[in-house]
Amino acid sequence: MSGRLLQMARRSGVILGHVLVYVLIWLSLALLVAAVGIRFYFGEISVGQMLLNLVSVEADGGGGDLVWKGVLGIGVAPLLVTLAIAFWQHRRRRRRLAGEGPSPRTKWITRAVSTVAVSALVVGSTTAFATTVNMADYIKSGNSKYDVGDYYAEPVVTSADGARNLVLIYLESGEGTLADDELFEKDAFLPLKEATPAAEGWQSVENFQQYAGGGWTMAGLVSTQCGVPLKSAGGDGGRGVGGVDTYMGGTTCLGDVLAGHGYTNVFLGGASSSFAAKDTFLSSHGYSEVKGLNDWRAAGEPADSFRPDWGLSDERLMANARDKVDELHAEAERTGNPFNLSVLTLDTHEPVHIYDYCEVDTENRVTSAFHCSLAQVAGFVEHMEAQGYLEDTAVVIMGDHLKHMSAGDAFHEQLDHHPNRTIFNRIWIPGQDQGSTLRDGVDQLSMYPTLLEAAGLTLEGRQAGLGVSAFAPEVPAGSAQAMDPEAYAELLDSRSAQFYTQAWASDDVTE
Repeated sequence: MSGRLLQMARRSGVILGHVLVYVLIWLSLALLVAAVGIRFYFGEISVGQMLLNLVSVEADGGGGDLVWKGVLGIGVAPLLVTLAIAFWQHRRRRRRLAGEGPSPRTKWITRAVSTVAVSALVVGSTTAFATTVNMADYIKSGNSKYDVGDYYAEPVVTSADGARNLVLIYLESGEGTLADDELFEKDAFLPLKEATPAAEGWQSVENFQQYAGGGWTMAGLVSTQCGVPLKSAGGDGGRGVGGVDTYMGGTTCLGDVLAGHGYTNVFLGGASSSFAAKDTFLSSHGYSEVKGLNDWRAAGEPADSFRPDWGLSDERLMANARDKVDELHAEAERTGNPFNLSVLTLDTHEPVHIYDYCEVDTENRVTSAFHCSLAQVAGFVEHMEAQGYLEDTAVVIMGDHLKHMSAGDAFHEQLDHHPNRTIFNRIWIPGQDQGSTLRDGVDQLSMYPTLLEAAGLTLEGRQAGLGVSAFAPEVPAGSAQAMDPEAYAELLDSRSAQFYTQAWASDDVTE
């Protein structure tokens, strides 16, 4: 009896061993395909970006067929390959039992080769995936001695007497480096530059930097409107996007401050508002109206104004923005309550889609796509000027992040080894002294207090979040911006578990 039990145990162990091997093969193939796919479509990313952004890609208005490519490539294909291997092994086993198998020596060599192959696949795929999402940096960040909460400055408005309207335009992948006509076929930003000349009072932050660890749209929105790097709760991905009613509800962001001083906050974007929980973020922070793909469809926008993978063209988006700014400005004049209109463009999101309104006159279609998109933004600025809105409305135009440099994107030759890639920006302040200058070299976190001051609010210490207003000529001692570069980079990279646990709660971060 004991011999029979031992035989059954051995057989069960063999079956379990085979199952574990096939699970390892399937998981390794899935990780390998995921690593290759991420590098091709997004380049190297962070664990936080993967947890907070990639998991929310949508089939409609948030990545399009990328969703199905992911399902087939990461989910279906590795499973089919694994099943094929299992079937092949099963046939070999049946042949061996029927006496048709290889010689003992050949059998040993086959097993050795199979073991090495599976081991190489497991190690190689794990390494490739870990490198692609910078797992080593993620692990290191958990041991940092720095915490964002130690440097976080709650925005304190000491005066709102100068409150004015604010128009904030985010340019998708709006990298200022693309304006270099010596590197590219033409200056893609020329239409917007001509509409925002320095001679008429438009200003810029020279060398405006993407914050270390940023590089995607939600990171750009959160950093410039909340003054902190975007990370999930506890810094470990445990909670952050899916299934939450608020998005970093424990922080005080731009829309919260403005709403608290009587502003009407409106957001317009061409893509799905729910992509990456953008609508949850905005509605959690004082925006009373958020419009995206579904709203434009319901409004009867023509079918040829939509791109199949993301959403509404910038031509139609900016046309709607013109109507909205007219409406908001008229309401502000009637009630005396200011407004904040925030807009996020779309056409320059790769892979670029050329709409009928855009004429391709460059060898690389991406250059023309940027030029066409920015011409639409320039037209919106010219509309505001023609209507006289620039007399009482601040305007801030900036890229949401640098242009992606994944394997499938354009301009590797020009940008891969560029020494100083910066984000395009233009700032208009009604009545601003043309001799004034903005502090150069600031990053996206300092744009938060800069926006509040652009809206005419006076800030205590000229600080908010980790940022110091670019209008401030000097950085206060003790602020995050006064840290040496290496320490500051470590602070931004730190997981800061306590701060982000509170930030994703509904309570105030200072409690």
